[in-house]
Amino acid sequence: MSVKSCEKIEKSQVALTIEVGAEAFQAAVEKAYRKMRGKINMPGFRPGKAPRKLIERMYGAEVFYEEAINIAFPDAYEEAVKEQELQVVGYPAVELVGDATGDGFTFKAIVPVYPEVTLGEYKGLTAEKEEVKVSAADVDERLKQLSDRNTRLVSVEREAKEGDTAVIDFDGYLDGKPFDGGKGENHSLELGSHSFVPGFEEQVVGMKAGDEKDIDITFPEDYHADLAGKAVVFKVKCHEVKEKEVPEMDDEFAKDVSEFDTLKELKADLKKKISEERQKAADREFEDALMTKVAEGITAEIPDAMVENQARQFVENFKMQITQQGIPYDQYAQMTGITEAKLLEDAKEPALRQVRMDLALAAVIKAENIEASDEEVEDEFKKLAEQYGMDLEMVKKYVQADQVKDQVISRKAVAVVVDSATAVKPEKKTAKKAAKKAEDKDEAAEGEEKPKKAAKKTAKKAAEGEEKAAKKAADDEEKPVKKSTKKAAKEAKKEEE
Repeated sequence: MSVKSCEKIEKSQVALTIEVGAEAFQAAVEKAYRKMRGKINMPGFRPGKAPRKLIERMYGAEVFYEEAINIAFPDAYEEAVKEQELQVVGYPAVELVGDATGDGFTFKAIVPVYPEVTLGEYKGLTAEKEEVKVSAADVDERLKQLSDRNTRLVSVEREAKEGDTAVIDFDGYLDGKPFDGGKGENHSLELGSHSFVPGFEEQVVGMKAGDEKDIDITFPEDYHADLAGKAVVFKVKCHEVKEKEVPEMDDEFAKDVSEFDTLKELKADLKKKISEERQKAADREFEDALMTKVAEGITAEIPDAMVENQARQFVENFKMQITQQGIPYDQYAQMTGITEAKLLEDAKEPALRQVRMDLALAAVIKAENIEASDEEVEDEFKKLAEQYGMDLEMVKKYVQADQVKDQVISRKAVAVVVDSATAVKPEKKTAKKAAKKAEDKDEAAEGEEKPKKAAKKTAKKAAEGEEKAAKKAADDEEKPVKKSTKKAAKEAKKEEE
């Protein structure tokens, strides 16, 4: 193999012209012969036993060339990339130059490579940062959540009302015939939860144990295709009505749900925890805003392959999320009519932002000559072991030292940006903006209440969520491409248990 030319072209690509000589090509031809001879019929010879020379005489010397080129190409390409010290980020586009002969062949490969990155401003930046406040109402809301988790359901001999739980059997009929997914037995339905199709729960209100009733429902137009807009009848039987028995909010409640002896102590602890959570969220948003500015400020010709690879990773993660929600991806795709091509297209925009973020972080690391000492890596391993309650050596068995080192280095790079930045108070939202935000929130909540519908989250939204979580590589539990230290530690924890 010899590289005839190596030329940089647009979008961080390199055009390689590579020649494979006679010796290497003939070795590949021999391999092609051994691979193909069993499929070639020659009079007087059993399959696979005909000599190469006789086959070439009958079918022509070029009979093995195409397969030989396929055999010779990978090694020649890999050797050329290594010789030219290229940092390849995707598959090459390859074409043959001229014809192959007994003396070899020449091919051209267009190779996407890691781009040259020029940093813009990354120190002394300014970004908004929320001031953390915790009100008495916030603490009360958290107390209510604790109360809800410790609320019991007790049977009552009366008609069901909103807020109660009705234990029911139901059978759904479309045009007098049962339909798939329309049957349930001893189902506990919280009235007012909007977990069933609109109009169903409202008609269960007023039923009591032993009652039977036909409920007429028309499915929404945006329901899945088989039932969208269809009028159906549910035959419903109520077995039991239960109401919530809410615990008293007093010192005894505090003792039951926490390690504290008084409600006052519990409230103080909840206030502290809420403050810490919000501070962490504010810090993360501040870092995200700063790193977004750094990413937007870089200059780089980003090859399409990097964006496509990231988009595909987002889509694969999205498929996994759908499956983890209990919906087989093929079924989800059929129900929603979404195609993989559409998912990939939707994921490209957030994928480009993520690629720019990764490039920016790497450029800061390079500009600051950031490294991680053995002591820092060891300390990080100890933190992981403590966090997951595991033996240190078990963590080291499952989590690669290079992963931990990369995480430490990334965290230090983000700190360079954050520590030199200035936080400013966010501008107050106008009444119009606040109303729009509330409206969007209500619409989102309404969408979540619809029963048995496929998730509305698109690959683009899923990718944007992962992109945001991945901006801070120091805590990259959601970061795509390679398994994070936290994920590896979790797997190790499961095995240890």
